[in-house]
Amino acid sequence: MASSTEPGQSPADTAEHTDRTGTAEQTADHTDTAEHTDAPASTGTSTADAADAPPGHAPELALELLVHGVGGTTPQAMLDDPRTVLVTGDETAGIHRRAEDADAESRPGDYPDRPVPEAYSWANLTSGNGTRALWLLLLPFMVANLAHWMRPATRDRGGAVRAYGVLVRLVALSLTVLLVAAACEVALDLIAWQCAGTRACASDRPWLAFLAPEHGGWWSAPGRRLALAAAVPTALTGLLWWLSHRTWSAYESQQPPRHGAGEGDPEERDGAQDLPALRLAGFWYGRRLVARLRAAHTAAGFLTVAAALTAAAASHDQEMGGSAWLDASGRVLAAVLAAAGAFVVWVVWARGRGEKEADDRVDRAIVRALPGTALALLVAAAVHAAWYRPGWSSEGALPGSGAFGVLPLVQGALVVAIAATAWWLRRGGPDGRTVLGGLAGAAVAMLGCALGGLMSGGVAQRTADWLDGPATPGTGGGPLQGPPVVLSWQAATIPLLLLVLAGVAVCFAGRTWRNGRLEAAEVRADHGGEPEDSSRTRAIAGTLARARLTDSAPWLVGATAALTLLLGGVAVLGAWATGEVPEEAAEGTTDLLAAAARSAQELGSWLVGFGFLLLLACGRRAYKDAATRRTIGILWDVGTFWPRAAHPFAPPCYAERAVPDLTWRMVTWTRTTGGRLVISGHSQGSVLAAAAVWQLAPGTRRRVALLTYGSPLERLYGRWFPAYFGSRPLHALHRQVHCWRNLWRRTDPIGGPVLTLDGTGPEVDRGPLRDPLAYGRTSEHPLPAPILGHSDYQADPVFAEERTGLLERLPRVPEQRQAGSGRSSS
Repeated sequence: MASSTEPGQSPADTAEHTDRTGTAEQTADHTDTAEHTDAPASTGTSTADAADAPPGHAPELALELLVHGVGGTTPQAMLDDPRTVLVTGDETAGIHRRAEDADAESRPGDYPDRPVPEAYSWANLTSGNGTRALWLLLLPFMVANLAHWMRPATRDRGGAVRAYGVLVRLVALSLTVLLVAAACEVALDLIAWQCAGTRACASDRPWLAFLAPEHGGWWSAPGRRLALAAAVPTALTGLLWWLSHRTWSAYESQQPPRHGAGEGDPEERDGAQDLPALRLAGFWYGRRLVARLRAAHTAAGFLTVAAALTAAAASHDQEMGGSAWLDASGRVLAAVLAAAGAFVVWVVWARGRGEKEADDRVDRAIVRALPGTALALLVAAAVHAAWYRPGWSSEGALPGSGAFGVLPLVQGALVVAIAATAWWLRRGGPDGRTVLGGLAGAAVAMLGCALGGLMSGGVAQRTADWLDGPATPGTGGGPLQGPPVVLSWQAATIPLLLLVLAGVAVCFAGRTWRNGRLEAAEVRADHGGEPEDSSRTRAIAGTLARARLTDSAPWLVGATAALTLLLGGVAVLGAWATGEVPEEAAEGTTDLLAAAARSAQELGSWLVGFGFLLLLACGRRAYKDAATRRTIGILWDVGTFWPRAAHPFAPPCYAERAVPDLTWRMVTWTRTTGGRLVISGHSQGSVLAAAAVWQLAPGTRRRVALLTYGSPLERLYGRWFPAYFGSRPLHALHRQVHCWRNLWRRTDPIGGPVLTLDGTGPEVDRGPLRDPLAYGRTSEHPLPAPILGHSDYQADPVFAEERTGLLERLPRVPEQRQAGSGRSSS
């Protein structure tokens, strides 16, 4: 039962109309029906002509769908034409064609020996105006979310997999609490409690005068100052909720085409319960979990602020002998806050991702009631703290700020538990290419905690330094006691961490230099019949050696994570054992040790603040400068490729928009025209292309070829995310897609081979390709050929050869029709 085009309307217009209206789901359902016969529906002039013409002579159309990688490639550059038109989509992400190809479906005879090229541009999903640099503030959340997807490959579908997800979600929750606690430290402790309550600090800042005790105003009471300052972390929590809700609506609320798992494919139908995860219909639509986690994290933020207010008031009521009813109400409020916090943990614990179907349901009782209840408790805590208490004064640090020492301990314990769970899972499904023996998720979770500590400590240290004037916060030389002691200990460990990492970097540099010399000998041997050019040889060898650095990244990540865990533990123990900053703790020891402690604390405090500012500056520059964006783009795009499964405040997942876009385009175009399609993906675009092909119904997938080049599918994704792109899922993709070829170069630091089969079928990989195409000057290359590395794969003649070969391997519509003339077509 196929729809037909209106008179005077081209198939392309029909496809565009389908993309822009609400009938897309019906289109996908009809697609499944047509696919059972392997015969596309008759839906337009070009298809009808193809059916009436003799086999082999019909004007059948072929399409090349280009998907770019990172770096903000424009449609004009992808299509090599300044005149392009938007076929379907919007300014954020859309399908573009050359102006001359806009109506190609109405004249297939003009393309007898070449496909119609069209480009899917998704650059604005990850880069845009400079305000998106603010997303860099969410970097710890993104890193924690990555840890969820780094679960080792295993056949165990039971408790261990679930435990891994729960532990990562708890780490993510601790990061939200850490960020809000840092805002409380700055607003409540350093500004409202310490600075506003100290004459020497408040007198130099007129904007704090109305809060100073000497002013004698209504806001001068410590509890009222704290209640007013609580508006800052409360607003921060609300902003995070709003950003998460807004970006979900703008980026990730795209419905995938609906079809039954394994429908029309015997291999999948027989093992539908064990399909690759990216093949599942609900993989790119996690609305239910994101809404649930967003409510829990928002409530956790509000409860953290409420706990800070309640702890400060309770300290006075219990220690100073305040009003009995205030003491009793404070105890009741603290118990209610503890119960609410336990319920938030249960909400995070109880449910993970459901990927078998696109789940539109929302746990409304939790999503609506939980943040509102937490906000009501926060208001109650603010009223309780603001109640008049005679004789209450603010001295020293804010009571309850010692929680900063508990958070790193909890995070460290969770990371160790993740490592133990990953080790157990690894035993059930070993994969020799998995990085760090399956412990990559634990290492990355540790780095997420370290980044959260760096950013929270950086803000606190810089604010304390600004308020304390020329004195070093916490040393007694200024009006403020400074941030919590544990932050000073953590800052003091940073110089040692950087020193060790500098040594690792030197080792990598030496290894690269040594590899460069070895590669130079191979380059000279490969071009032994040509005149020697030493500078040319060194350039090629250096590129080859630097390209191999990518494979050493796991050691750097593992070393950083292990050292961070060790030094973080030392910092917490030091703070708990001494109760003093490192400089004071070292007093009474040797002069050398005391000087080292003082220098480490001062340098670390400066580095923490500088590192936070540098992070913001790099983010701003990345969105304004194309070269910087290309440099860090691959790391950012890997992080935001994955759905928000652990942290709802992580930056939005562009793939939850891009993958459905590509899937819908392939479904509607092949159904409307019945033509052949090759989806051609470069770099990160190859990952999007593979994910989109996985989402196709089996019948559509048999009419689509996959061409990847400069692809990190195995080299990066397969090693770091083995449960989703490891050897087993990639072999399954090879069996399910009609034909697939991958091009790679040794000079490419990102791409590599994806799947070489040994006599079991057509090999997927072709490479390594020559790079440069010519060593010296030749008649074909009179000028020096550039070293292309990761870019411009289309410049190699092999590219056009492989694309043509893929199109020839796809079944032609007239041949299908002729062979199945006795069957009915839907």
